Amino acid sequence: MNMEIKVMKNILDRNQNKANEVRKILKEKNVKMINLISSPGAGKTTLLERICERLSGEFRVGVIEGDVTTDRDAQRLKRFEIPIVVINTEGGCHLDSHSIYKVLDCFNLDNLDVLFVENVGNLVCPTAFDLGESFRLAVVSVPEGDDKPAKYPMLFRQANVVVLNKTDLLHHTNFSLKNFTYDLRKINPSVPLFRISCTEGDGLEEFMNWLSKHLKP
Repeated sequence: MNMEIKVMKNILDRNQNKANEVRKILKEKNVKMINLISSPGAGKTTLLERICERLSGEFRVGVIEGDVTTDRDAQRLKRFEIPIVVINTEGGCHLDSHSIYKVLDCFNLDNLDVLFVENVGNLVCPTAFDLGESFRLAVVSVPEGDDKPAKYPMLFRQANVVVLNKTDLLHHTNFSLKNFTYDLRKINPSVPLFRISCTEGDGLEEFMNWLSKHLKP
């Protein structure tokens, strides 16, 4: 057990060192990097589509798509004619700072304002690995249930903003906004929470205004 703890500590230390390098590079180039974390199917890619529709005229956007395999999410974003790099983890459950560092040269950072990272769909592993991001965006959806903050507290404790997506389905589920909000506030009392529907557009204006403000230098 002690050996396992030591190995994990070494992995996290190496990741943190590289994350600090990534953060330094991006700061020098005045590029914000946003780490999107959610379970599969919560709507990260659809949210990125809405972000590109609303904000690509205001900010120069790039995307890193992290997935176990395929480039299907990246294909959905190609219509916005923005720089996109796909990282296939080939079974890995998260992105790490070394993988981000390796693909930075694929971007002209002088021509970017913001770099979105769509992490691998997972509520556990990605939370342990700093990528060098400016802030961490947690996305959760109504069909997943209202117990996610209680069951996965590390993500919601570390999140700088939380988006509850698919609120148009609230009347078709037993999701309790009261319970979800209560559990979230116990873990992270001050984190901004936006209740949205990417398909119907509900709540998007308020979220986009917040995001625009926090992407500016």
